[in-house]
Amino acid sequence: MANENRRAKGFIPYEYKEVSADPGQISFLIDGYVNFGWEIDENFQYAPEKYPETTGAPGRKKILLRLKRNRKIINKMELTRLQRNFEACVAEIGNLEKEKTSRPAVQALSLGILGTAFMAGSTFAVTADPPQILLCIILAIPGFLGWIFPYFLYKRSVRKQTEKITPLIEEKYDEIYEICEKGNKLLN
Repeated sequence: MANENRRAKGFIPYEYKEVSADPGQISFLIDGYVNFGWEIDENFQYAPEKYPETTGAPGRKKILLRLKRNRKIINKMELTRLQRNFEACVAEIGNLEKEKTSRPAVQALSLGILGTAFMAGSTFAVTADPPQILLCIILAIPGFLGWIFPYFLYKRSVRKQTEKITPLIEEKYDEIYEICEKGNKLLN
């Protein structure tokens, strides 16, 4: 019965695409790529022990999404252009998400290194001949503060960066929805 349905349709040439993404993005990406004529390749069988398949860095799990599209799709050039815009927006969202924590991490690490430098000075002061206890205490105080405050600095900076970057991410999502809507109109 299935072979008869395939014969009735005729030959359909397909082009294929593989997209590697985080597990949390898969539904979003599938919903987006459908608007550019792509569909999930049902011919590929996922082995239960291999799914989700890991790609990229060994510590980060990614899922490999396999898609196919009719090569003779109408408005292919415009759909491909819109798809590239979609992929660029998705990449920008990923970069903005990373930016939420990258600057605060650098600030916290810098403060921690500065605290370590003060602690090293304190250690050298106490091991000097004769030991300079007062200098040791004076240098140890900012050293300990430099080890304690980076955590609080990081949390505060992440909160500020999130407040600053969230509207930009929402704008990118709105742009993606407009692009997907245009692609869907071209398909129908």
